[in-house]
Amino acid sequence: MPRLFTAIEIPDEIRDELYRLRMPLPGARWIKPESYHITLRFAGDIGNSEAREFVANLANIEIDGFELRLSGLGVFGGDNPHAIWAGVEPQPQLEELARAHEKAARNAALAPDTRAFRPHVTLARLKHSNVEAIARFLTRYGGYRSEPFFVTRTLLMSSRPSVGGGPYGVEDRFPVRGMEFLSEDGEASW
Repeated sequence: MPRLFTAIEIPDEIRDELYRLRMPLPGARWIKPESYHITLRFAGDIGNSEAREFVANLANIEIDGFELRLSGLGVFGGDNPHAIWAGVEPQPQLEELARAHEKAARNAALAPDTRAFRPHVTLARLKHSNVEAIARFLTRYGGYRSEPFFVTRTLLMSSRPSVGGGPYGVEDRFPVRGMEFLSEDGEASW
């Protein structure tokens, strides 16, 4: 069974911006733009019964649409960096959405997520990377800031256990309230 997680998709124009930040970095495996997302809740390898319950719970979440903006770049791993990420500006509605996804998981009998919610978009996975080269990259692009974008829906996504970093599949979509006027690509449809 694939590993499941919930996420917010990144609009195409912001994916393109993030893609253009890439540069040669020894030890960096850059994530493909179609795999960019903000993880809300990792569920992992779960059984069919738990997965069905999780999906039913996600479908019952009622939250209003809201805007997000990506801001800043950083690394996970400190002196031994293992990932480059783009941050997300703090947003109370995003925190509320993440809590709702955590509740949906717990109500499906999934174990509580023990990690703090740190919204981000993973841009690259690092292995044996040169810390100075990463510091130069962050100095050059660390001030990145996207245009705001609307969160119109959340996704249930899957990944294969041995791959990490994609490819990801979309298993289901869950619209948020008040965004019905937006089309699939996030553009207004009057």
